[in-house]
Amino acid sequence: MHKLIQSLPTSAALLLALAAPAVTFAADAPAAAPAAAAKLDQAATDKLVAELDDRQRNSGDYKSRVYIRAKEKGKDAVVYEAVVYRRDKDDRFMILFLEPKSERGKGYLRIDRNLWIYDPSVGRWERRTERERIAGTDSRRGDFDESNLATEYTARYVEQGKLGKFSVHAIELVAKKGVDVAWPKVKLWLDVETHNLLKRQDYAASGRLMRTSYTPKWVQVQSPVKGKSVWVPKEMRIFDEVEKGNSTIVLIKATDLNALPANIFTKAWLESKSR
Repeated sequence: MHKLIQSLPTSAALLLALAAPAVTFAADAPAAAPAAAAKLDQAATDKLVAELDDRQRNSGDYKSRVYIRAKEKGKDAVVYEAVVYRRDKDDRFMILFLEPKSERGKGYLRIDRNLWIYDPSVGRWERRTERERIAGTDSRRGDFDESNLATEYTARYVEQGKLGKFSVHAIELVAKKGVDVAWPKVKLWLDVETHNLLKRQDYAASGRLMRTSYTPKWVQVQSPVKGKSVWVPKEMRIFDEVEKGNSTIVLIKATDLNALPANIFTKAWLESKSR
């Protein structure tokens, strides 16, 4: 079983540590609910999932610089630097890679529910699915995009329990019929006090556990469009449950919620950045 992160380095220290595989963890406490814990009814469960979406939803534009450390078992770690762009009101999304040199100019672009990847070395666009591994790492498009769990999944409350030192609500999500998602089934562990997402597990249609991820750090960023702060994940740690020993660390830096140029969510704009 994976373990909840007990202590993590500061953002600056983490950047230096991205090339290092060692991480300190504390064991998960048993998931059994305390005797006095009250189980949330369906209405309260649905409200909690909708709140999780809303507290992250900017309703405008989004830009952040991200650092992604990918480690495959038996291989040296690779560190990527990229810029993530979003326009949530139009459901548009883009990632432009800056480093390493071999990945520079590559990008992902989502338009009208279609995800495309551009490779400047061959000057070609190819369509991808929601299961696409971003740059071959354990991360997916949905890890960086707007949260739409309430519209994409049906929620079921499981229990209230403990995750390390945190009291958590455990919730199971099953994809709604006809919705294209990376994972047909998802389990969430939400902090009872803050309602922040701390742990997530993603399952294939067969029921096989595919990934376990932790989001131990969140920050609030003022949204000019929304007129209040929204919650943005600061760190994500993703563990491959199929290829044991493979993991990905994502550090999200310099988040900007101000308006972006109108024309950037196009193939032409992304291609221009690779020249």
